[in-house]
Amino acid sequence: MSIFIGGAWVYANGSLHLGHISSLLSGDILARYYRSKGEDVLYVSGSDCNGTPITVRAKQEGVSVTEIADRYHDEFVACYSSLGFSYDVYARTDHSQHHEVVQDIFAELYSKGFIYKKEVEQAYCETCDQFLPDRYVEGTCPVCHGPSRGDQCDHCSTILEPLDLLEPRCKHCLNEPSTRSTEHFYFSLSSFQKFLEKYTENADRQSLWRENAISLTKRYLQEGLHDRAVSRDLSTGVNIPILGYEEKKVYVWIEAISGYYSASRLWAQSVGADEATFWSNTTRAYYVHGKDNIPFHSIIWPAILEALGDKALPTHIVSNEYLTLEKRKLSTSRNWAVWLPDMLERYEPDSIRYFLTINAPENRDADFSWKEFIYSHNAELLGAYGNFVNRTLKFIEKSFDHSIPNDNISSEIEERISNLYAEVGQLIEDTNFKQALELIFEAIRFSNKYFDQTQPWNTIKENPAECRQTLADCTFLIVNFGNVLRPFLPFSSQKIRDAIEVDKEGWEVLKVKSSILQYEGPLFSRIDTRQIDDERERLFQHAIEAK
Repeated sequence: MSIFIGGAWVYANGSLHLGHISSLLSGDILARYYRSKGEDVLYVSGSDCNGTPITVRAKQEGVSVTEIADRYHDEFVACYSSLGFSYDVYARTDHSQHHEVVQDIFAELYSKGFIYKKEVEQAYCETCDQFLPDRYVEGTCPVCHGPSRGDQCDHCSTILEPLDLLEPRCKHCLNEPSTRSTEHFYFSLSSFQKFLEKYTENADRQSLWRENAISLTKRYLQEGLHDRAVSRDLSTGVNIPILGYEEKKVYVWIEAISGYYSASRLWAQSVGADEATFWSNTTRAYYVHGKDNIPFHSIIWPAILEALGDKALPTHIVSNEYLTLEKRKLSTSRNWAVWLPDMLERYEPDSIRYFLTINAPENRDADFSWKEFIYSHNAELLGAYGNFVNRTLKFIEKSFDHSIPNDNISSEIEERISNLYAEVGQLIEDTNFKQALELIFEAIRFSNKYFDQTQPWNTIKENPAECRQTLADCTFLIVNFGNVLRPFLPFSSQKIRDAIEVDKEGWEVLKVKSSILQYEGPLFSRIDTRQIDDERERLFQHAIEAK
């Protein structure tokens, strides 16, 4: 089976924060899991280096767009690597190869009549003397009456045009823009209404998409789809590949989402493969992103793929709800965020991965608090999992001189682990990552009880054979916990692999192969709870400084 996994492309205009990671981590879990099953996997993403947000940041700092894009792309690469994200290719939208692919897509849609020219009224700032891109226009959403940008309302998810806003203003000079006539290219999205209705119903019937993706997509379809502009008057981006219109740029919503295909081709060129393997009607395609990106993946991208004749439509839309911070909405402008480069300096990547999975906003908003993060680490990663590993392996070091007992495994234990693989695997494939992790830790708690009940510290003197059985069972449990946790906690899982040699690779029950233990524990270290107050103080201080 071919598995395609696309992670949303983050704008390279600022550092990554926990909100980004909470919506993207699922992609890496999927990729690691399917690779362990031996499936053919392509996991791609990249930095969105075009578009208004980068231009705005560059103007604010008085530097070039390229300097901003380079700075944050490099930072993203470092952060994802530190967190263990296992992309097959991590690209960027200002790469010449991406521009060529986007232009090819645009030209094909234009030649097929799905893109057409249209005279329109567009927001124009007399003070700045320029047409205003969507994100340069801010105002009030006409639907929910909350603050909004000119492309989409973050509060109610309504897709907008700048002229739809109430009380519009230019982002730079804050003056109200006028309107001027200009010619732009439009994508005939409305012609895919019936196709998308059937496509969405099928996804709903098979429970392939998250509920928020189903409900929001059906809402847009019920309201009726409208043709969307696919060109903008911008200084940076992908040039329109139509003679006489080269100064206009391909609008970011069609350009960035085409990155999934351009990244696939970039990977294929780098390894001498054929990207078509992952763009056929047999491909299982997961798209991983936040709630605000749903319509781009459930409506616009499928419509483009259908227009192109490609059959690798998104099969699974993995769209998380929002992550709040200390019960307040994340705000990068107010510096109310936990920035990933900063967090990675002080905390282990598996601790971050664990909390953002077990506390993921899969079906409703979830909150990150420093108290819950640190207590969760100490109670679950250290207190349950780390404690079971440490007490077992330290006992073997001390009482058996690092020699691992090779007794046959208890049938009850082996059956429990066999069932765990099947149940966790199905939950991962169905994108229920939180449930999968909970199930594993339920088994870990059972294992701690098993160690306590069999009391090897007593049986080593009273019944050595029973003691050896306990430790053989517990070592078996440890290597298999390390294996089922590899998609979630790759770093601590590698520590277990380094300590105990196993008989094979893959998503199946493992047996201990080595006879000598080489454990360099502990698996996790305790986090001082006094850091809760330190972190909260740091957070509030940064927010105050941002005012």
